[in-house]
Amino acid sequence: MKFVKIPGGSFMMGSNSGGSNEKPVHRVTLKPFMMQTTEVTQAQWKALMEKNTSRFKGNNLPVERVFWNDCQEFIKKLNQRYPGKGYRLPTEAEWEYACQAGTTTKYYSGNSESDLKRVAWYDGNSGNKTHPVGKRRPNVWGLYDMHGNVWEWCEDWYHYNYNGAPTNGSAWLSPSGAYRILRGGSWNYGAYSCRSAVRDYSNPSYRGSNFGFRLVRSP
Repeated sequence: MKFVKIPGGSFMMGSNSGGSNEKPVHRVTLKPFMMQTTEVTQAQWKALMEKNTSRFKGNNLPVERVFWNDCQEFIKKLNQRYPGKGYRLPTEAEWEYACQAGTTTKYYSGNSESDLKRVAWYDGNSGNKTHPVGKRRPNVWGLYDMHGNVWEWCEDWYHYNYNGAPTNGSAWLSPSGAYRILRGGSWNYGAYSCRSAVRDYSNPSYRGSNFGFRLVRSP
């Protein structure tokens, strides 16, 4: 697994031109962290887990059809094998900050669908399947496939808007949450759903063939 250091800083989270769950736009300030350059692959998954339930099989394809608790079991085993690294899912704020990489456009590559096509596998170019990780253009921080390929699980519970959201980059948790956050869009979603600010969510026990994840760890 390859990780890059994401520098600390502030950014404006959310979008005034998106859905109601992307509002209000608010400033978030984060400390540095390390993020995996690609989505977790099936080869990486199989090195620790007994079953690969992915629909589309291939060692360098992103693992998918994993529910949120599957990800936590993988992370637990990874931390046991490599103690002190602090592997975990990204918070929603960390994910959006890392995806934007200092940009303010719809995608880290620009605002148009042609800009998206250069960096993402989505319903306009995927051929209705996932693709090997790291084959499209990365953002300036060296992160691949932040747009498209598979939706990526985050640590947070889903809230219907950003009123009361943390402003320090921490996970927004809830004692009575029902859904976990997914980010980034996927191979079978349109360009609008692949924007940096788009938020999706799912029951944490649902396995979708467009649900995957990537990791963060301590710097």
